[in-house]
Amino acid sequence: MAKLEVKLGQLTMKNPVATASGTFGYGEEYAPFIDLSRLGAYIVKGTTLLPREGNPYPRMVETPSGMLNAVGLQNKGVDYFIEHIYPRIKEIDSRMIVNVSGSRVDDYVETARRLAPLEGVAAIEVNISCPNVKEGGMAFGTTCEGAAEVTAAVRKAFPREMIVKLSPNVTSIADIARAVEAEGADSVSLINTLMGMAIDTERRRPYLSTVTGGLSGAAVRPVAVRMVWQVKKAVKIPVIGLGGIMNGHDAIEFMLAGATAVQVGTANFIDPAVTVKIVDYLDDWCSRHGVDDINEIVGEI
Repeated sequence: MAKLEVKLGQLTMKNPVATASGTFGYGEEYAPFIDLSRLGAYIVKGTTLLPREGNPYPRMVETPSGMLNAVGLQNKGVDYFIEHIYPRIKEIDSRMIVNVSGSRVDDYVETARRLAPLEGVAAIEVNISCPNVKEGGMAFGTTCEGAAEVTAAVRKAFPREMIVKLSPNVTSIADIARAVEAEGADSVSLINTLMGMAIDTERRRPYLSTVTGGLSGAAVRPVAVRMVWQVKKAVKIPVIGLGGIMNGHDAIEFMLAGATAVQVGTANFIDPAVTVKIVDYLDDWCSRHGVDDINEIVGEI
């Protein structure tokens, strides 16, 4: 068997396969389908300081080779997570990563501060694709200044691995990556969803209540692979790749482009066991290609 263990800064994962936030619940929902301990990491759904109801329905629609979503970070808030969810999932034998979101810098900071004492939280993933209410709704992650401000503030509040999740809806994602690296990000994950829109031509109205939403699934994969390749060449910190990974072949593609680890998202809705199948594929691929340590292929392209 090949060595599949990877490191993201000080965070060690038994293999490179993680789940993408918002597609895997809190992990426990998938326990009937897979052995959660086989995952390198599981990333819980977006967590905010205060409870959020999310956007009105309809907020998901299937598209060719993908889907649009506008769920709106529905969750019961960080305190509910700490009191009710965390005790149930902290013993899962995999790395727990909490995705942190907010509308103000202070929201991110306070959420991270409350998570910091939880030893079972191995890392946080800071979602800077959220709208900055102080800037009229522009996402923090669309400017170097906004991305740097959030990263620097959260860095002071959370002592362990801090992953910053980057938005693809920018002119130069490499510049954003360099900005968060400079402010203390331990690693970056990319890409978050691309902005998209779908219209019901019979009713002559958008399918989503919010008109636009985030596009994910196989349709975005070539864009995501390109961005991972660009960012890998721009920063020294590890890169986590996601965006349309549907099988093991796709995961290898991201790693060759520069990803140390990968996240599987939309594919979980199609096959709840896809993550462990990808783990098996990685081992088989390494065997077939004479690779003893999967880290050898990271950034080979």
